[in-house]
Amino acid sequence: MKNCLTIAGSDCSGGAGIQADLKTFSALGCYGMSVITSVVAENTERVISSMAVSPSVIYDQLEAVFTDIRVDAVKIGMLPDAGAMNAVAAALMKFSPEIVVCDPVIAATAGADLMQGSAMNTFMSTIVPLCTLLTPNIPEAEKLLGCTVADSPDIKAAALSLFAHGAGAVLIKGGHLHGDATDVLFDGKQFHSYSHSRINSSSTHGTGCTLSSAIAAFQAQGNSLPQAVGLAKDYITGAIEHGLDIGKGHGPLDHFYRLFPDRPGKE
Repeated sequence: MKNCLTIAGSDCSGGAGIQADLKTFSALGCYGMSVITSVVAENTERVISSMAVSPSVIYDQLEAVFTDIRVDAVKIGMLPDAGAMNAVAAALMKFSPEIVVCDPVIAATAGADLMQGSAMNTFMSTIVPLCTLLTPNIPEAEKLLGCTVADSPDIKAAALSLFAHGAGAVLIKGGHLHGDATDVLFDGKQFHSYSHSRINSSSTHGTGCTLSSAIAAFQAQGNSLPQAVGLAKDYITGAIEHGLDIGKGHGPLDHFYRLFPDRPGKE
């Protein structure tokens, strides 16, 4: 069994963050571990409040895991401030995990900011160069680069720009554009495109968390990066299609739909 570590915020409603990551690792046959960076009071409709974990406790959690358990892949999600980023960067430089997939969580599905704007430069200078894969959606890529991404050429240009900032590879998720949902991967040498028909579903809470965790899990299991992205896209497409009828807003995915294919989802 492969061991995967998530470094992210906690979602008390269970649909995103640490909870989504651990469900994904388990659903894909990996052992999941977690380092909590922020405790977020949120549900399917809104974010009420959040409390950042101190940098020293974030580092201690990382130390506890890495000094005891083999880590085959790391997924990074919510890093609320520069202190959290510096703590994570210090641990990654010390322990040098081979696979580091980072989903740059800037805002929640409900719209609330989850990363301090003043920490954006720290993220670009300390975290991005340590990532083997960065997985922003289009609004996140725009905020990180201070640009507009309106079409396929813009997506490729943004991926190349983020690669130039030090990321080992970049996957830009194209779900915010019109038409089919097409994600574009630049693996450091060439581009790969992954397209799926758009799914008419409101169960999209935690999609970014789930996709990045799935990529990390599939890479940990020995798949190449392009293969891992393709497998993760297939997995998350099914999880959205089987989205659960839970909550009043953007409901959660069904991370375990492959284990329980006959249970009812969201109509």
